[in-house]
Amino acid sequence: MVVTSSARDYINRILQDISGMKVLILDSQTVGVVSVVYSQSELLQKEVFLVELVDSISKSKESMSHLKAVYFLRPTSENIQLLRRQLASPRFGEYHLFFSNIMKDTQIHILADSDEQEVVQQVQEFYADFVAIDPYHFTFHVPSHHIYMLPAVVDPSTVQHFCDRVVDGLAAVFLALKRRPVIRYQRTSDIAKRIAQEASKLMYQEESGLFDFRRMEVSPLLLVIDRRDDPVTPLLNQWTYQAMVHELIGIQDNKVDLKSIGNFPKEQEEVVLSSEQDSFFKANMYENFGDIGMNIKRMVDEFQQVSKSNQNIQTIEDMAKFVDNYPEYRKMHGNVTKHVTLVTEMSKIVDERKLMLVSQTEQELACNGGQGAVFEAVTNLLNNESISDVDRLRLVMLYALRYEKDSPVQLMQLFNKLSRSAKYKPGLVQFLLKQAGVDKRTGDLFGNRDLMNIARNMARGLKGVENVYTQHQPLLFQIMESIVKGRLRDVDYPFVGNHYQQGRPQDVIIFIVGGTTYEESRCVALQNANNTGIRFILGGSSVLNSKRFLRDLEEAQRVARSSTSV
Repeated sequence: MVVTSSARDYINRILQDISGMKVLILDSQTVGVVSVVYSQSELLQKEVFLVELVDSISKSKESMSHLKAVYFLRPTSENIQLLRRQLASPRFGEYHLFFSNIMKDTQIHILADSDEQEVVQQVQEFYADFVAIDPYHFTFHVPSHHIYMLPAVVDPSTVQHFCDRVVDGLAAVFLALKRRPVIRYQRTSDIAKRIAQEASKLMYQEESGLFDFRRMEVSPLLLVIDRRDDPVTPLLNQWTYQAMVHELIGIQDNKVDLKSIGNFPKEQEEVVLSSEQDSFFKANMYENFGDIGMNIKRMVDEFQQVSKSNQNIQTIEDMAKFVDNYPEYRKMHGNVTKHVTLVTEMSKIVDERKLMLVSQTEQELACNGGQGAVFEAVTNLLNNESISDVDRLRLVMLYALRYEKDSPVQLMQLFNKLSRSAKYKPGLVQFLLKQAGVDKRTGDLFGNRDLMNIARNMARGLKGVENVYTQHQPLLFQIMESIVKGRLRDVDYPFVGNHYQQGRPQDVIIFIVGGTTYEESRCVALQNANNTGIRFILGGSSVLNSKRFLRDLEEAQRVARSSTSV
């Protein structure tokens, strides 16, 4: 049950049975679905000579009857209308239509009526309606992402679109895995409950025939939780490779855009970071920053050895050998350049923003309880001119989440200091508390409610931590631990309907409404490596870093202010 191979198998099946020269036509969502599991060179091997977006292909009138058009689209009404117009005056010799999710009967009728020239060879549903970033991590890139933070009455139609996109995506994931889950949700979240109930209705009533797979002894579990139960994880600086690249530079569908941080040669402006296509990245994506530097040095040394042997070309045989190995050599050269560039750029950002200093206090706030010392550390950082506005804001937010009930006076002092900053005002911190304060949360976020967690934190404190920068564990870790031990409380995470779990599930998909982080996907990968007999997959409505999380928060605050119903 690995999401990357499910998505890849679908794309394989779409392309391999259609022989000859092809154009692949995608929409803004399916382009991400394909790009994370298929490289451009692999598309060329399948005789795909052109990749186009469905809305831009409408603008061209040039006939290409020598090409076969392979469409892979989400079954939205916009896409159906675009297709209808394109089939009315076809430009390609053949049309093969694949949709990433369940189609409505009316949509099939529209397409049938539009195909007057009988160019459509097939219409199929291939359920790859999710972006499989890593083997155990998928996302949906839901638009208007901030809306999950607001009550449904503020903007009912946008909330409905958000829920529909998530439910469609979850249906596709389970259809791809050929499973029907039992569903649980976080009791304190209205939107998690709504998504869980709508997904259950789709899988057990509206499309029950589609989901009628061979019964397993124990059904898989789908657990729907809310980002606001752990607002700490997306606010923290990261110190493991994949998470750190996303936090400091940004990753979109396994691609890193370096144009935003400096001038680079054209071939380095966008680099791919994929565990499926890059063995160094696969081996090091969860390693901490210090070890990455050492491992990159080792890779550079190996490359220099290869370069030296290539300079030593004396005979025709040597030359032939070099030409044979040249593609591998170029790939190695590209890989070395990519990772050296990323680590160099991140080191610069860490120095400029004094992130080691900031991060030490962040980790203290997230993991330890010494309030007086932490207050002093946060105050000193707020007084430090070289700390950026966004880092000050995150420190105050973390302090507020941790001590909102314990020290209102000190919190007001920090608010006053923050309000001197030009960019951010304390109102955003107060909005975060309203959204994700202690009264709103289900889990034991700081490990200070539950006796077991208090004991665990004390033991960890006595033992000391290996690395002060990576001591934080997301709330997700506790949830997975509870599931493994069969201790996830029904009262906190109720079941939908009368479908209960008999025994311990072997497959668990945890979906976070409001987005996942790479720290959490690392947590899932490490948990799966423990071989507890349960395999976890993590999904979310987007992939967050602190910038994206704060942007969602600001947008939600803006909408809330302009609405009277919040």
